Amino acid sequence: MEALSVDEIPTGEEWQYEPKWDGFRCLVFRDGDKVELQSKSGQSLTRYFPELVAAVRSVKATTFVLDGEIVVPIGGTFSFDALLQRIHPAQSRVQKLAAETPALLIAFDLLAGTDDKPLIGRPLRERRPELEAFAHKWLRGVERIRMSPATTKLSEAKSWLKRVGATLDGIVAKRRDLEYRSGDRTGMQKIKNYRSADCVIGGFRYNEGKPVVGSLLLGLYDGKGVLHHVGFTSTIKREDKPALTRKLEPLIAPPGFTGNAPGGPSRWSTKRSSEWQPLKPKLVVEVCYDHFTGERFRHGTKLMRWRPDKSPKQCTLEQVKHKKADLLKLLK
Repeated sequence: MEALSVDEIPTGEEWQYEPKWDGFRCLVFRDGDKVELQSKSGQSLTRYFPELVAAVRSVKATTFVLDGEIVVPIGGTFSFDALLQRIHPAQSRVQKLAAETPALLIAFDLLAGTDDKPLIGRPLRERRPELEAFAHKWLRGVERIRMSPATTKLSEAKSWLKRVGATLDGIVAKRRDLEYRSGDRTGMQKIKNYRSADCVIGGFRYNEGKPVVGSLLLGLYDGKGVLHHVGFTSTIKREDKPALTRKLEPLIAPPGFTGNAPGGPSRWSTKRSSEWQPLKPKLVVEVCYDHFTGERFRHGTKLMRWRPDKSPKQCTLEQVKHKKADLLKLLK
């Protein structure tokens, strides 16, 4: 069952709300000693998370299917970079990371119970109590498996965002009157917890085959005054591109970025995507983003507005640092 991205949280008595966790979606199958962790795309995750396999095996119930999210908690938040490190071909490396940065499974749906009967044909308003009863009876004391909170009160869902702020990925809304719809987005919606940041334009790329700007390369200063490339935005209106190109071209001058710079060709890039024009650090834009990990925006950003009132030197990495908040508090 997948989620449709929307801009506003849906309201009404038919909706249930849950936190949106930043991890790997995972189906957990338990059949006696056999445990299988399966990704949303149907790939096996079992070998990468031996500590979760052990946790599932430690559950006294020997038959069940859970839907949930694998996360890696570090310093009160969940690290997607640490999670990515777990997908490694060397088993010795996997075992080392499992000990150093153990993962959690956050369960939010029960698809088959201990009687081996499927629950997917029953509406969520019946499946959720089944999950809560399962967790109360079988998951107490299982440290690496937690149950995700849920509420039918919109005010409570919004309070999660107030409690942990930008460290929470967003809110998921699910239809309580619908059955579990595999591969379908009609019964589940997600509302991302977007943030904004002021960034220096340290360079740009031309549109492929056209002499107009295609994307802006974004930079942020560190504490030593070094400008690092942190991502891009390509949400520029077509009608604005000619004038913007005329504005940018007189500012072309190396180096553009004095720290981390846009990389060269990779197996994913074309010749055009590896070519960029460096700019004098004169222009500032405000962009909307969802995640900042590994010293860059994980996805492309949305251009919100130009900030002529902002000095480029005010555009620092301090803006995108997570405020201290403990996401695990939501699981207690």
